[in-house]
Amino acid sequence: MKGPHIADCRTLSRRTFLRGAGVAMALPLLESMTPVFARAKQPKPPRRMFAICNNLGLLPDRFFPKNSGRDYELSPYLAELKAYRDEFTVLSGVSHPGVDGSHSSDVSFLTCAPHPGGGGFRNSISLDQFIAAKIGHLSRFPSLSLGVNASVGRRSLSWTDAGVLIPCENRASSVYRKLFLQGSKEEIEQQVRNLKLGESIMDTLAQEAKALTRRLSAADRDRLDQYTTAVREAEQRLVMARAWERKPKPAAPMGMPSDPSNRNAFMQMTRLMYQMARLAFQTDSTRCVTLLMDGNNSPAIKVAGTKITDGYHNLSHHGMNKDKLAQLDAIDREQMKLFGELIHDLKSIDEADGNLLNNTVVMYGSNFGDANKHTTTNMPVLVAGGRMKHGQHLAFDRTNNYPLPNLFVSMMQSMDLPVDKFATSTGPMKGLQLA
Repeated sequence: MKGPHIADCRTLSRRTFLRGAGVAMALPLLESMTPVFARAKQPKPPRRMFAICNNLGLLPDRFFPKNSGRDYELSPYLAELKAYRDEFTVLSGVSHPGVDGSHSSDVSFLTCAPHPGGGGFRNSISLDQFIAAKIGHLSRFPSLSLGVNASVGRRSLSWTDAGVLIPCENRASSVYRKLFLQGSKEEIEQQVRNLKLGESIMDTLAQEAKALTRRLSAADRDRLDQYTTAVREAEQRLVMARAWERKPKPAAPMGMPSDPSNRNAFMQMTRLMYQMARLAFQTDSTRCVTLLMDGNNSPAIKVAGTKITDGYHNLSHHGMNKDKLAQLDAIDREQMKLFGELIHDLKSIDEADGNLLNNTVVMYGSNFGDANKHTTTNMPVLVAGGRMKHGQHLAFDRTNNYPLPNLFVSMMQSMDLPVDKFATSTGPMKGLQLA
């Protein structure tokens, strides 16, 4: 009995393609060179990254466990995550080498660029953009930069290769529209024309900047180089956006969220942004998301069961005042509960190779080890998912800190990216292994 007929099941030799022109050159491995039955195999689920920063930190004595290893005793804050103990690793004694600058340090949370508060500081590429440069073309949005009360144009976790800030989106409804709402045919064509116009403008700017180079001083040439690099990056983003513009967006798994009308709804906005990140991953709209929770720009926020009487930033300078500490404790515990919800929601979505949490490495932390003292050492960090062996407290020297960028290397390796160096890292993180 003959087997089923498969049209054109021949494979293409790596030397066949150019022989017709009298050239024998080895080609890169193409899909057509793979046997048909091999190509039919189920592809691996995407690997993703979600980085979260609360720029006013957590009360350190209530976050860090007292003992280390896998049998560590849960701290008061980590007790809020008891149900998910085996899904995350807690880190202590880690920081970014050379990163100081008090409140300015949040801009270096994902870049590791030293001395952000110093004169002449120039930021470097953030972790999410480093990853997006490698895999961003695989999804409609190379990355998403989200915020909760993030100061517009001044605060963000995402920075380009030229050290240019990528603004945060503070409204969950706007993120939802971007992910799921398709414009009319006329609107799409207009957007394509706008993108083409944007590319044309970028080309002109780059050419004019190049013509100026010979007449500038060394310092001005450096500034111009930063500018033209930013132009090139913007150009590349426009090209990718145009390629996706005519492709249908995915169906929305839920209805459009309603944005809170007041900035004091900090926790509600955090929950909504967690949901938007989950939806973006679930529909493979992006594989890199950052979220900056800007407490510096938040008023007296709402926390169920506790009356918050002062702005978040003022509370962080508690000076050991019992009333302020009690309010901060309520805020911090609510944040841990929301992080637990995020872990639960990601874990509840099945994929071919486990679930969404397995295939998403999630980091929650802060640029401040102690916001009351403005210290940027001994940063509180949790890392979950990402096919790692969790359920442990990795305790490093709290005086002579271990480099946190080593975690970034491990996170990228969990995403199957062949990376062994990022910023001031010295290698992958000790004690954090893939499952």
